[in-house]
Amino acid sequence: MTSNEILKSVFGYEEFRSGQKEIIDEILAKKDCLGIMPTGAGKSICYQVPALQLPGITIVISPLISLMKDQVFALNQAGIHAAYINSSLTERQISMAFDNACRGQYKIIYIAPERLDTKRFFELIHAVDISMVAVDEAHCISQWGQDFRPAYLNIVKFVNMLERRPVIAAFTATATKEVKEDIIKILGLNNPQVFITSFDRPNLYFRVKHVTSKPVEALRYCSEHRDECGIVYCATRKNVDEICDLLNSKGIPATRYHAGLTNKERSKNQDDFIYDRVKVVVATNAFGMGIDKSDVRYVLHYNMPQSMENYYQEAGRAGRDGEESECLLLYNPQDIIINRFLIENKEAKDDIDIETQKEIARRDSKRLQVMIDYCNTTACLRTFILQYFGEQADYKDSRANSMTACGHCCNCCNEVDFVDVTNEASKLVDCVYELGERFGQGMVISVLRGDDNDRIIRMGLNELSSFASLASLSERSLKDIINELIRQEVLVKTTGQYPLLQMGPRRKVFDNGDIKISIRDEGKDSKFKRELTRSRKRSLSSMSESDFLGGRAGTRGGKRGPVGISRDYYTSASKINLSPEAEELLANLKEVRKSIAAREKMPAYIIFGDKTLMQMCIYRPTSYEEMLGISGVGENKNKKYGLEFAREIAKFDGKKIDDSDWDL
Repeated sequence: MTSNEILKSVFGYEEFRSGQKEIIDEILAKKDCLGIMPTGAGKSICYQVPALQLPGITIVISPLISLMKDQVFALNQAGIHAAYINSSLTERQISMAFDNACRGQYKIIYIAPERLDTKRFFELIHAVDISMVAVDEAHCISQWGQDFRPAYLNIVKFVNMLERRPVIAAFTATATKEVKEDIIKILGLNNPQVFITSFDRPNLYFRVKHVTSKPVEALRYCSEHRDECGIVYCATRKNVDEICDLLNSKGIPATRYHAGLTNKERSKNQDDFIYDRVKVVVATNAFGMGIDKSDVRYVLHYNMPQSMENYYQEAGRAGRDGEESECLLLYNPQDIIINRFLIENKEAKDDIDIETQKEIARRDSKRLQVMIDYCNTTACLRTFILQYFGEQADYKDSRANSMTACGHCCNCCNEVDFVDVTNEASKLVDCVYELGERFGQGMVISVLRGDDNDRIIRMGLNELSSFASLASLSERSLKDIINELIRQEVLVKTTGQYPLLQMGPRRKVFDNGDIKISIRDEGKDSKFKRELTRSRKRSLSSMSESDFLGGRAGTRGGKRGPVGISRDYYTSASKINLSPEAEELLANLKEVRKSIAAREKMPAYIIFGDKTLMQMCIYRPTSYEEMLGISGVGENKNKKYGLEFAREIAKFDGKKIDDSDWDL
């Protein structure tokens, strides 16, 4: 069968997503490749389809136990013999899996990298013909990646032991230039084609909210979305337990997931979420890796993650079915303190020297600064993300405000007030200049606020014209302005133990009036606006506050814009609008799915996703061939389950169907 025929007959889809066919063709031509694709872009199809066409077996190396279970389950349901070998199995089960593999019973075998260096695996690789090695989460091989795993180095040893080198295909959701080069070099990829698909997920609505009480805000949001599936990520186990208990105490069924639970508890809680026994899971970032639950409608970050790579991977677990979903990050300055503590106290790895560890810590701090900038930017959040991953934003759909403003994030939709502080920023830059660029942020703030401590007086800094020029602004507000000046490259902060504030490459552009500095303001009549008013009355008493509150100010609490239809059905912001009658049928079909899931002891979304059921509600298939025409319905699943859904549709429409149509 061709790639397109396998896609339809096995997986039930008519067309490949962006980049998938090109990667598959490269693999079938027996050429190494690297695919850099965001979470939800369909990496697994890129190696599963060619695996069914190549003569030998495919070894998929992954650290994600949940992914292995999910994908092997789904492949078996689709009629493909596959197996996984990892620590979740007993030794007896592992032995049976190896025995079956040696007899050629499986076409695809998922294996954890730690298992590559075992006697049974050595026996396996000499007993079977291996056509392809697919390396998932390939960034784990690089010590510069955010999830370095030494066991990934076993892959190179394993490949070198083979009599005939198979094609190697590596995949990752996020990779900086350094990590990409590491993957290619360490895995020994032969002149690989690198495929980078768009990191844009148009169906995701991005929102950052500055809050003082995170428990209150998390409870409010989960209450408003109590009928939707959601993941709440927390930085610590303590926060996970507190928020989970809070939600349950308010009648919102939630479960928890973190490393402090036993394996049995984690497995049960994960299953409760996957099988829809609870709507919300509160978790540390240990949760979700490899879980393919397609109907997660929101991901709420209770704490700011340490890197954009981690944030986008976790946020990307929302809306994998292409339906409109939301990614909300709750932020306050305490997040910075928590993350810096976690970075500074990260456990040192024995196999990495001190200098390398220092460099890793420096890069971790740099990644953290990116997240701080993201949480405080006044620009389009989606553009910020895309530019970080090296992609140029170019929005052309009906929602976009401009080529670089998506029209589908809180900043573009005027949910947040932005206050123009260009005048204050100019005074701050003048202060840095007057201080000769020889001091750090703390001293600059002390001078601007007019602190008359001994050091300032002894050095004569109280005689500067900028001394006390922004006395009415708080330390927090001045830090916000400094961060925005650094983000806009008007100022730079040096590295080292005692970083200094100095002029940046765009200082002259700022002096010419071509850069406006605005910072977030989360509410009307806020403390910051009162500070600003007092400050401006001192220096320009003849001018009113309204003369300065320009920029991109807007009303709070704005709603998400409408999501348009796109040809890329599963990765875009496509949304199916059902009539009330069709919504009723959808509820019935979900009950059928729930019944089958309980009978088969599998997650409901593995049977058919919500979008597949929605298409059934529109096209009302009541024959075997009509059911095959629904996106997401493959031949094997149609044979197993198609009739039950067709019967429900016919019953709803008052029709009769010929059951013998499924007697194949």
